[in-house]
Amino acid sequence: MTEILEIWGGHPLCGTVEIPSAKNSVLPLLAASVLCREKVCLEKIPQLSDVQVSLALLRELGVSARQSGNRVLIDAERDISSSLSTEMMRKMRASVLFLAPVLSRTGAVDASLPGGCKLGARPIDIHLDGLEKMGATIHWHEERLYLRAPHGLKGTEYTLRCPSVGATETLLMAAVCAKGTTVLHGTAREPEIMDLADFLNTCGGHITGAGSDTIRIEGVPSLLGGTYTPVPDRIVAATVACACAAAGGCITMHGVQAELFEPVLEVLEKAGCTVQRENESVTVERRQLLHGVGLVETGVYPGFPTDAAPLLAAALLQAEGESCIRDTIFPKRFACAEGFSAMGAQVQLEGPALHIYQGKAMHGARVRAQDLRGGAALAIAALGTAGKTEISDVFYMKRGYEDMKSLFRQLGVKVRTKKK
Repeated sequence: MTEILEIWGGHPLCGTVEIPSAKNSVLPLLAASVLCREKVCLEKIPQLSDVQVSLALLRELGVSARQSGNRVLIDAERDISSSLSTEMMRKMRASVLFLAPVLSRTGAVDASLPGGCKLGARPIDIHLDGLEKMGATIHWHEERLYLRAPHGLKGTEYTLRCPSVGATETLLMAAVCAKGTTVLHGTAREPEIMDLADFLNTCGGHITGAGSDTIRIEGVPSLLGGTYTPVPDRIVAATVACACAAAGGCITMHGVQAELFEPVLEVLEKAGCTVQRENESVTVERRQLLHGVGLVETGVYPGFPTDAAPLLAAALLQAEGESCIRDTIFPKRFACAEGFSAMGAQVQLEGPALHIYQGKAMHGARVRAQDLRGGAALAIAALGTAGKTEISDVFYMKRGYEDMKSLFRQLGVKVRTKKK
């Protein structure tokens, strides 16, 4: 039995939304809690399926981990296991983030390759190469990965071949309790990287330079614990902003800074939206028909975020003029194009680029989510389309959105879920 999201679109949105903590920050923080010898409390945590998988991975290791409302409590004081089951690892891509903390804590880790949305090749070679430079030995056997560092990891100087967010997070967590000093060059600069460094420092780490392309880590024997609220979710904020652009109306988002998703806001302004930026809130308004924006390319931070590419595409489907969004990160980012076409949009997929042409009015349809952000993009497209749209395989969206039905209802959308 699958859950289906039914959306009746074609009406302007109006209302306010509180932006939760970022999924892409919460997941590495949950993995990093393995390093803490005292209790950790994380605040404003959305109830997502990926968060539940992370908590299950922690419990599999022998860590006490539970979520109560929007608070997560973790206690890793006792000795933990070094083995992660194949079943749990393959539930999400972010399971790879557990490798370094478990290796640092126990001197060994046995795991399989991570799973996640099928966006194209997503190798972990930089993660493993960096860990090897820090003293780990690596062995593969029957699709299982065995890492060993019986005498602990040691500081090193290492240059990432590309600014991978996941690899930067892995090496930060490996270095924070390594012996000596680690200097990482060519690191990712995303807000979630800075958030991880801030969390580790809150727990007793010595990290400087996060947010730049060079990070310095002075290893400490162990981390303590503490209470921490992760950075707001810039992709949820981008989703709400693009939903307003698609359907029209006026939406205010609280608890988020415009600078976190400024590239998205700038493109929406270019398309014809009005954006009002305050210290802790952003208001997006669209009263007239949008117009095409030409070429938009995704890139590493502070460029246009890859996760927002399908969201922006959905907002521009009925704009006057043409747009083209090219994703330089993942070659299969626009699986949602099939659903767009089913709804009457004039789009053409050429490799990693989605061309959007001005066409006739769209209509409701039965479509299927094929990944997290693509599913959200179909929901955004439905908001700007007259009639009812049914989106199946909603479980993808639950990885990154706590309750999309409630989110849309706050904004005046007629929406419901059903089982089939």
